[in-house]
Amino acid sequence: MLYPPSDRVIELKRQLERFMDEHIYPNEERFYREAEELGPWKVYPVVEELKPLARAQGLWNLFLPESDRGAGLTNLEYATLCEVMGRSHLAPEIFNCNAPDTGNMEVLERYGSEKDKERWLKPLLAGEIRSCFAMTEPAVASSDATNIESSIVRDGDEYVINGRKWYTTNATDPRCKICIFMGKTDPDNPNRHKQQSMILIPMDTPGVEVKRSLPVFGFYGVPDRASEVIFTNVRVPKENMLLGEGRGFEIAQGRLGPGRIHHCMRLIGLSERTLEKMCKRAMSRVAFGKAVSEQTVTQERIAEARIMIEQARLLTLNAAHAMDTVGNKVAKTEIAMIKVAVPNMACQIIDWAIQAHGGGGTSNDFGLTQAYATARLLRLADGPDEVHRNQIARLELKKYVN
Repeated sequence: MLYPPSDRVIELKRQLERFMDEHIYPNEERFYREAEELGPWKVYPVVEELKPLARAQGLWNLFLPESDRGAGLTNLEYATLCEVMGRSHLAPEIFNCNAPDTGNMEVLERYGSEKDKERWLKPLLAGEIRSCFAMTEPAVASSDATNIESSIVRDGDEYVINGRKWYTTNATDPRCKICIFMGKTDPDNPNRHKQQSMILIPMDTPGVEVKRSLPVFGFYGVPDRASEVIFTNVRVPKENMLLGEGRGFEIAQGRLGPGRIHHCMRLIGLSERTLEKMCKRAMSRVAFGKAVSEQTVTQERIAEARIMIEQARLLTLNAAHAMDTVGNKVAKTEIAMIKVAVPNMACQIIDWAIQAHGGGGTSNDFGLTQAYATARLLRLADGPDEVHRNQIARLELKKYVN
């Protein structure tokens, strides 16, 4: 094994797997039902019931490397555990390891003031509140984040914020109390990467309007509570600025690196579970006189799925190792590669599994449509495939410049 897990990680993985068997999988149907019946504006009771159980077992805040507030695990160590949690949409929040809260907590830990940490990070780590991250905008191509037009204007001891954001995950959650907002403080700066800043906005601030919930392939609340939020003359104290004006991209890179590892490892877990479903379904169904699992086309797809998962896992563990040893900036090629490879791998395997399930695969009964919505979304979230491929190509070509 290229990246053998430590004894501690092996034990935590066993604990996680046991918890998944005892509490997560048996409650998935209830979770999806509550999400559908209650909608994206409500708290789902099953989540609040299970969180204390996970916390009591020490399966809590396993992310957050380089901090004594988390479990003290490296990105590489956490990646193995993140894969287990990714096997179910219900799991990450139960262990307080869900997006976008993990990324927001990392931002607060690295760049927030002591006051910010006490007011926002502490209750987030306790799972008492949730948060959102407002970056993407409907009016511009946000794949190029320098396009973002929302404004953050200094006015004495305050900043005035205006903008329209969407795919702001979590905003409809009634527990969402704090937003990390990205906008322009210096739109005329010749360096386009110095125009942006990030600022903290309490969600109960006048002028913050959560306009609507956005469906992801028809799902509201699962896999994400995607939302549209409008900010109109929102005023916050100047102390809410993170790190300083013009440093939004610097913060974004610190935030998105670990987040991409988390997304990819969760997708690998989801792909493993999908392959399991595909195999079991194929073995249980007979078509044209023999089990579907004996059909050559099915066997080829199962074999390809296994190869693709193993490739994706090794690529992602390598990226996590690089982040731990040389840092996010130096590991940008490795991070970009997994962000392209893993969601595409997951989309393909889920599509094959849907095919193996026949018409039922397109229903919500088997969790495959929910899985596909997640995987397809992640070909866009944290930067679309095209942006990452361009970056990889530029870095590759740079090797040959004299």
